[in-house]
Amino acid sequence: MRITVELTSIDKAYIIKNLYPLFLYDLSGHYGNHPNRHGIYEDSDEFKTLSDQYDIQNIWWEKPGVLFPFLIWVDETPAGFILIATPPHCNKGIDYFVNEFFLLQSFRGRGIAEKAAVDVFEQFKGKWELFTNPNEKNVIGQKFWRKTISNYCKGDYVEEYGDTFDGYKLIFRFDNTGK
Repeated sequence: MRITVELTSIDKAYIIKNLYPLFLYDLSGHYGNHPNRHGIYEDSDEFKTLSDQYDIQNIWWEKPGVLFPFLIWVDETPAGFILIATPPHCNKGIDYFVNEFFLLQSFRGRGIAEKAAVDVFEQFKGKWELFTNPNEKNVIGQKFWRKTISNYCKGDYVEEYGDTFDGYKLIFRFDNTGK
C-alpha cells in the first residue's frame, strides 16, 4: 500500500470537492447536523446543489502560498484530504492551522491518517494549531490527534479545551520548528 499526500492544483480541485460532502456527512455524526431543505450539508438554504457548495471551496485554489489543499492517496485512489491554512487565516501567533482533515471510513484504522498528517507537518515548520470536537461522539478523533501529535512531537505539545472561532473545541498546539 502506497500512501502519498499531494498538494493539489485547480485541475484536481474537483476531487476534493467530490469528497467534501462525504466529510460534511461524516461530521454530522459528531455534531448532529442535518442537511438543509435541499439535502446539502450547509447551514444556509441558499445552497441548492453540490455545485453551489463547490463554488465556496474555490478559495483553497485562489490563494497559493497561503492556503494548501492536499489530497491523500492510497495507491491510485483518493482517500481523503487535508486543508492547511496560514496567516491571515489562523489565530495570531500560529503559522499553520489544520482547517479540515478527512479520511474515508474504508481507509481508517490502518495508519494512513497518521502518515498523511505527519507528511504534511514535515512540509511546514513552525507553530501549529488544530481543533477537534470535544464531545463524547468524537472520542476516536480525539484519540487520533492525541496519539498522532504526541508521537510526532514526542509528547511536547499543548492540549486544552476552549472557545474558538468555531465554538468550544479541544485544541492542540505544537511547534515543529526544531524538528
